[in-house]
Amino acid sequence: MTTVTIGLRERKKQQTREAIHRAAMRLFAERGFEATTIADIAAAADIAPRTFFSYFASKEEAVFPKFEPMYADFDRAMSERPPGTAALDALRDWIAVAAQHFGDVEGARLEARLRRESPAVAACDLQHMRRFELRLAEAVGEDFGEPADALRPRLVAAAAVAALQASSDAADVILEKDAEKAQELMADPLAFIDDALRFLEGGLAALRP
Repeated sequence: MTTVTIGLRERKKQQTREAIHRAAMRLFAERGFEATTIADIAAAADIAPRTFFSYFASKEEAVFPKFEPMYADFDRAMSERPPGTAALDALRDWIAVAAQHFGDVEGARLEARLRRESPAVAACDLQHMRRFELRLAEAVGEDFGEPADALRPRLVAAAAVAALQASSDAADVILEKDAEKAQELMADPLAFIDDALRFLEGGLAALRP
């Protein structure tokens, strides 16, 4: 009974979180990010303004609820990779299934617009990417038998995240300008960035002990 109660409570919390996100994105699309207040979002989601902060630390975080489950999957992909599987191979495998967190084309297009229009949203996105970078450095350090803050793991992780960020920037352009390619991108994100990952693997081989 306790397990069932906890499960129901967690589902309700997730439903409320999703409702806040949907309300926020609808208002951001209609009014713009800067013109929308947390009070506006709370009213649209039918919650008290103070309740908003039980689910999101800031207005810009409401744009990116996907990052928490994505990071949990990423951490698991790094921790549970089979022996002998390099961190970048695990990264590629993770990207192949990460599309489940991306949502639909319209949602991704709105995210791209908000990143372009709002420095706060862009900074929030980069902050989350930094978290992935630090975790990747730990995994690469394990490959090299070095601490995560050693030079080589940091170089590989920084280069990988820079490549992903550059690919994301290019994807934003596609999302806003080419509907057909946007559908292809959302269906198979790995195909869009695989060249960048293979380029990184060449550099990684040169850095191996």
